[in-house]
Amino acid sequence: MQKIQMKTPLVEMDGDEMTRILWAMIKEYLIEPFVELKSEYYDLGLPNREKTSDQVTVDSANATKKYGVAVKCATITPNAQRVEEYNLSKMWKSPNATIRAILDGTVFRAPIIVDGINPYIPTWKKPITIARHAYGDIYKAVEMQVPAGKAELVFTDKDGNERRETIHEFKAPGILQGMHNTDESIESFARSCFNFALDSKQDLWFSAKDTISKQYDHRFKDIFAEIYENEYKAKFEEAGITYFYTLIDDAVARVIRSEGGFVWACKNYDGDVMSDMLATAFGSLAMMTSVLVAPDGTCEFEAAHGTVTRHYYRHLKGEVTTTNPIATIFAWTGALNKRGQLDNIPELCDFAARLEKATLDTVNEGTMPGDLALLYKGSAEVKATPCAEFMKLIAAKL
Repeated sequence: MQKIQMKTPLVEMDGDEMTRILWAMIKEYLIEPFVELKSEYYDLGLPNREKTSDQVTVDSANATKKYGVAVKCATITPNAQRVEEYNLSKMWKSPNATIRAILDGTVFRAPIIVDGINPYIPTWKKPITIARHAYGDIYKAVEMQVPAGKAELVFTDKDGNERRETIHEFKAPGILQGMHNTDESIESFARSCFNFALDSKQDLWFSAKDTISKQYDHRFKDIFAEIYENEYKAKFEEAGITYFYTLIDDAVARVIRSEGGFVWACKNYDGDVMSDMLATAFGSLAMMTSVLVAPDGTCEFEAAHGTVTRHYYRHLKGEVTTTNPIATIFAWTGALNKRGQLDNIPELCDFAARLEKATLDTVNEGTMPGDLALLYKGSAEVKATPCAEFMKLIAAKL
């Protein structure tokens, strides 16, 4: 069988633990037998980030800007325990936060729907897409542990003029955090959300907490409102869809009561938390697509879950695991499809679509990862299938 040829490389960002094992399997069984893969490879595994002082993460992001398409494996964001476990020189920052700070843009996440896997929320009949702002806030914050004393917020403009606000008079030790965002990034976030809603013909919700954060969150609200009124209101009315803003706590209540079928735009941290909540409530963290869309159209596809540490340690002991690779497979199909679109390779786009269908068909026949087998309510006879066997069955359908 002749392999599909690629013209331009995509950026490949390898990762950590069990997802790194799955990554290699996906390439071996599902990609390389069918596609003459061209990729610029970056090892974002924690040992290599330590070895390169995290320069590899920056290099991978810059390569993504150069080539326009990337696919990323799940990676460890180290905490104190991981620093000790991996003998790290420092607690390296989240690779995702570093990449998103360089690329900017919006992360769009949506559940992968499978027959027989029912949402935990019975009213949900349609997918809900999270649009997560991918720049700034706590992911680009500066933090301090401080003794007793006075903390101030100080801003110096380009002419040297200072503005000061007292944050807190500490009578005893405490903690501080300073975070920021930019009008330019918020405007890009807003337009990405409005365009996505128009393209998918879905209502758009945006939520924040402007009643408490009367400058920071209110600025998000105002920018969204201004851009909507000036650039998108007529387009939304013509398309028969709506945009509205509400407080984040009200949005959560509305989401739970909804039937789905809309785009929910969230600030960076809110989107981080709510996308995991939605993925789990729709069935599994490993059943969520995720793509970062930068203002210039650059796309980075990833699985919206962690490195599956518990399964990794079982794997190291020689045990067979039934880890779910579907979100990682869909990260690869998303990247290959985008590369095919940009380079006008319809065969590559068709292959990506066939791989997604083959994956879901395999599940619908009752052969599936262990987490889905526990949730399945369909008519097929269920078998929790080891990773390699599951991928071989998918490959047989290609």
